[in-house]
Amino acid sequence: MCAGALIHARVDRLVYATADPKAGAVGSALSVINHEKLNHQMIVETGLLADEASELLKSFFKDRR
Repeated sequence: MCAGALIHARVDRLVYATADPKAGAVGSALSVINHEKLNHQMIVETGLLADEASELLKSFFKDRR
């Protein structure tokens, strides 16, 4: 849903820290962003503070369980 919103909003650039291999729609489980059939393309940059973000997410979900 987030990827679809980015496409419909015509976002020019997406920057994110770490992929979601189970449910991601940007080069992970799916490749919705920059799909060849869509008329909107955006710059995608990944890995920004990836280690820190990964630890933060792991800690958050560990505390939730």
